[in-house]
This record gives sequence, C-alpha cells and structure tokens, in this order.
Amino acid sequence: MLGRYVEQILSIYNHVDTLILTDERGYVDYYMTWRPDVNTNKAENIVGKYVLDAWGDLDEESSTILKCLRTGEPVLNEYQVFRYGILSVPSINTTMPLREQGKLVGTATMVRYLGEPFKRSEIVLDIKEKDDFNTRYSIDDIKGCSDSVRFLKEKIRMVANTNSSVLIYGETGVGKELVAQSIHALSDRKNKKFVSQNCAAIPDNLLESILFGTVKGAYTGAENRPGLFELAKGGTLFLDEINSMNISVQAKILKAIEDKEVTRIGGISPIETDVRILSATNENPMDCIENKKLRRDLFYRLSVVEIDIEPLRCRREDIKFLTDYFINQNNTRMNRAIIGVDEEVEKIFDSYEWPGNIRELKNILEGAFNVATSRTIKKEFLPGYIIPSSYTSRSIHEKKQIPVWEEGENFSIENAVQEYEKELITAAVESSESLAEAAAKLGISRQNLNYKLKKYSLNEG
Repeated sequence: MLGRYVEQILSIYNHVDTLILTDERGYVDYYMTWRPDVNTNKAENIVGKYVLDAWGDLDEESSTILKCLRTGEPVLNEYQVFRYGILSVPSINTTMPLREQGKLVGTATMVRYLGEPFKRSEIVLDIKEKDDFNTRYSIDDIKGCSDSVRFLKEKIRMVANTNSSVLIYGETGVGKELVAQSIHALSDRKNKKFVSQNCAAIPDNLLESILFGTVKGAYTGAENRPGLFELAKGGTLFLDEINSMNISVQAKILKAIEDKEVTRIGGISPIETDVRILSATNENPMDCIENKKLRRDLFYRLSVVEIDIEPLRCRREDIKFLTDYFINQNNTRMNRAIIGVDEEVEKIFDSYEWPGNIRELKNILEGAFNVATSRTIKKEFLPGYIIPSSYTSRSIHEKKQIPVWEEGENFSIENAVQEYEKELITAAVESSESLAEAAAKLGISRQNLNYKLKKYSLNEG
C-alpha cells in the first residue's frame, strides 16, 4: 500500500487541498481531502476504484494520472474541473510518478482548487506577543465534515470580531477551549493575550485571588500579584467550567464584568479592565441555574452569544473523518505506517456512544498505535470497555430483506420506507435506556426522534 508515503509527499509539496495516490494500474490506493467544505467525496467511495470510475468526467486523455502512468513522466500544473455534487470546481493538478528502486509503482496527485470561493488565497501569519498566553489553536484545527461543524465554524467567524461575551456549552472532550481560542485568534484582540482558567481546577479559596489579584499582606504569604483580569488586559479571558465556581465568586465576577474594573484582595483602589469574557460549561446552562450551580444574572451576562457544540455521537459522519485525521497525525508523530481501521473496528466506532467525545477518540487511537502489530487497527488493539460484551455483527443497522410482491399487488415505496423506519425506531428505543441513547444509535437528534415518535404514534400506550 502507498499510504506510507503520504507524509513524505506532503513534506515536499505543502498546502495541497486533496491528495490522491494510485497504484501502477491506475487504481486509487489512498485518498485524502483537507477541504471537506468544497470536496464532498469520501475516501471509502474512492479508494479501490479505477481512476475513470472514480471520476466519471475524465477520460484517457484528460486524466493526469493515466497520462503519467503511460509516459512515466510528471504532469505539472494541469488545469482540470472536478464535480462535487452541484459544484464544478476548477483546479490545478500535479501528478508525479512514484518509484521504488527504479520501478514505477504508482502516482501521487496533488490538487489545488482555483477561483472564488474555492481557492486558498493566502497564508496569514499573525504577529503575536511573545508570552505564555497566546493561542495554540485556530479555526483550522476544528476538524469534521458534518453540517454541524460547518455551522459551528460559521458562527465562530460571525461572532469573532465583536466584544460580546460568549458562553460555550458542550460535553467533556468536544473541544470547548479550541472554540474559545479560535474566536480569539480571529478577533481584533488576536495580538493581545488569551488567558484561560479552568475554574474546576482551583479550590474556591484560591480562585478569587487568582482572578482578581492580591496586595502584599492581605493574608499570610500574600504578595503584590496581578489577577487574570489584569493579565488579560486588551485580550480575552476564558473561564472554563464556570458552573463549578462558587456562587459567591460568581457575584464578584458579575460585578467585575459590569463595572469593567476589579479590586485586588486586600486593596482599595479599583483597577480598570478591558477584557472580552468567554466562558464554558459542560452541563446544560439551564440545568445549572435550576440546580443553583450558576447565577441566573451571571448567565444572562455571559450568554450574550451562546455556542452549543454537538457531541460526537450526534454527528457520526465526523467519526470516520476524525479517525483518518488522527491516524495520519499519529503516523507522523510515531513514525508508523498505519493505513486505517478494519471493518469490525469501524462498526464498533459507529455504534459506540463516545461519552468522552473527540478527546476519547483521539486517545483510543493513540493507545491502539502503541500496541498495533499490523497495518490496520483491529479490535484487539482497542481498550476493552469500548467493545460491548454482547458484540456481534448483527445490529439494527443491518439491511432489511427486500419484500417479494405478489402479482397485481400495489406496493408504495413511501409506505415501505416508513414501515422500515418505524421498525428501526422501535428497535432502538427498546434496546436503549433513554431517548438520548436511542437517538444516538439512530444518528439523529433527540428532537428529531421525538418528532418521529409522535408522527408514527410510537410513544402512545
């Protein structure tokens, strides 16, 4: 397999939008796109196909891959147009021959998209202050191919250049700090400090001094120290797990935000602040208010804009995308040549609930890399807890037998589809402990499941 050459190729030819590797016969051996916003093709629908079957608009003469295989010579910067759904995307393709010990073993094609709005028109280098508070992530680090991820990125771009407070809600491991850093990196404050504090990581009696600072002598051992509000002056202050903060400290946070000034513990002189507040909670904000974990007035002040990040189980199309991404990342870091997960692992990943979300997927794959003895990730390389004890190849996702029609029978496709959908929903609900779990198995939102239960009268009786 030619996947082991991917990182070597990318180190020579940077900033490609799509990379295609074929064998010496013209069959696709590896396919990866870094532009799912433009290119809707999936690797599983491309790999293994003959190049003219994978791209029906091409022929023997227009295909740079087949031209390269015929001549053994590179085809440089050739103009082509690819169709992705309703989009016709112009591109520049470079196809290079791949050789092992002088023998032609395949080709590597690097694709760059042209024209608005497809092309990457520039590489932006942000000038940042040299301190320990700069962001490590940008919006390009938010990975996924689902509509949910696309909408998330659109919202980040929309709110970045305002000074409004943003409350980010999402389960553990979905990437809340990544979203916060992306907002800062796209904002007018990007050249100032990004200061992050996990409120659950600091005892209540210390959190106040960390946030507001101290004056020497305020208590035993206290020194003149600025708090995070002062350190973030002109920049962004991100308060993670705000729902874990003591209610009394929340009242002081609210006052600091409204007055745009803080007073150090033990001090008497207020200090003006100029910070944008981003915050996050790993529990539903309204539940936090109901359970007295979050002040209602502080919630209203922090949630001028609210960004909800869907859990991984509700956007299952991202699982395969992220799996490929982390495999490529681990191959580079660990100097391995893993080409993917086998079919059994793919089914396990697709049916698993992912309570730890993207972080859990990343860690599971890293763990598998440490013990893998083959070119693919197999079930035995996964931690035991992810594999159901009753795991079999049969599930509610199996194909239903196509009915046989009697002569003269009028059978509606629409009715058949609805009947099958009802059976799937019933099976999912009966095998789940909650509607949220059933919705995750079906790959739909809980709201959509409630609608379908009502539509088919499945919640009656």
